[in-house]
Amino acid sequence: MNLYFAPLEGITTYTFRNTHAEFFGGCDGYFAPFITPSDNEKIGMKCLRDINPDVNKTNVTVQVLTNRADSFLKFEDKIQGLGYDSVNINLGCPSGTVVKKNRGSGFLRDVEGLDQFLEDVFSKSRLKISVKTRTGFSSGEEMSRLIEIYNKYQMTSLIIHPRARADFYNGEPDMKVFEKAYGESKNKVCYNGNVFSAKHCKELSESFPVLEGVMFGRGAVMNPAIFREVKGGRTLETRELVEFTDILAERYLKVLGSEVYTIHKLKEVWMYMMWNYPEEKKILKAVKKSNRLPDLLAAIKRLPIIER
Repeated sequence: MNLYFAPLEGITTYTFRNTHAEFFGGCDGYFAPFITPSDNEKIGMKCLRDINPDVNKTNVTVQVLTNRADSFLKFEDKIQGLGYDSVNINLGCPSGTVVKKNRGSGFLRDVEGLDQFLEDVFSKSRLKISVKTRTGFSSGEEMSRLIEIYNKYQMTSLIIHPRARADFYNGEPDMKVFEKAYGESKNKVCYNGNVFSAKHCKELSESFPVLEGVMFGRGAVMNPAIFREVKGGRTLETRELVEFTDILAERYLKVLGSEVYTIHKLKEVWMYMMWNYPEEKKILKAVKKSNRLPDLLAAIKRLPIIER
């Protein structure tokens, strides 16, 4: 069973991915945040810079957000030129701006259009294709129809986040819907959604013994050692988080050329990492209020040792 790092827009950039792989390891593959081809189909290197092989040192899967087969195929030409032989189609993003354009999970409400899109893509693409999906637009009851459509196409993996778009990230994933989809899918299935511990990952592998993989999102930002822990390695240490942040800070400064942008990036990451320290309200407040990089780094150095 493979362990994947989910794409989180603005957080899991190549700088974060490279540093995570170097510092913690254990992850079998990283999914880059989605790229949306522009309406005029012009795709320059600025759009593709996060997946530029020259700056990526990890096993990266490119993710595309589109509802047009012609757009997908032109994007395919671009990433093949960069040396990629696979791509992931995003049918899961619940963002209002994405859904409004009938992309991401918004595409799930148009099952006929979705089926035609997939037929055009799979009949013409030269890439290996995986799909990341939610279980429906309004409710998980829509998943049975979606599985019928997905079963028509040979995917490398069907990554299922067992929430409907209407759920956003609220409540718990619907495991009954996932179990049914897992049993009905002709494609290999990967689980994604609310995996925050190695114990939970083990429970998933025991409940669904032929899972192709488990994808970690927020749980892997909170605990970047989670892949190592799943594979029997040592648990996360506060010292590591501090050292990891120091390295990230140096690399963000070099890439972004701005202390302000670097602080913004680190705050995004630490809003998740602070979940490890629910009692440390004062330090959380200090992180949020930091306007200077030394202040943020000094705040996290005051954190207690994690006990797991």
